[in-house]
Amino acid sequence: MEKMFEMAVRNKFRFPFRGMISVEDLWDLSPENLDSIFRLLNSEVKKEKEESLLSKKTKDEKILECKIEIVKHIFKTKTDEANAKLAEVEKKAKKQKILEIMEVKQNENLQNKSLDDLAKMLEELD
Repeated sequence: MEKMFEMAVRNKFRFPFRGMISVEDLWDLSPENLDSIFRLLNSEVKKEKEESLLSKKTKDEKILECKIEIVKHIFKTKTDEANAKLAEVEKKAKKQKILEIMEVKQNENLQNKSLDDLAKMLEELD
C-alpha cells in the first residue's frame, strides 16, 4: 500500500475528473465520483490489453493498475468510515432511547409509591 502511494507521489499521478486531479484530491470526492474514475481507468486498462499482443506489462499498464488500486483503496476507506459513522449515530440514538425509557420507568416507580413513602423521601432531601 505504502509503495503504491509513494509511486503515485513520485510520478505525480493525475486522475481524470473534471480535468485532471491529484491523489490528494481523490480524498475529497464522493464514492460515486470515485466509482466513475474507477470505471474510466478500468476501460483504459481493457483498451491497453486489447491493442497489444505482448504479454509483458508496459509501464503505462502498471501505472493504470496502480491508479486503479489507489482509487479502490480510497473508495473502501471512505465507505468504511461512512459506515462506522452511521453505526455510531445509530448506537447513540439507541442509547438515548434507552435512557428515555429508563427515566419513564423511574417516574412510574415513583408515582406508584404511597404518600407516606413520598413524604419520607421528601424529608430525606431536606
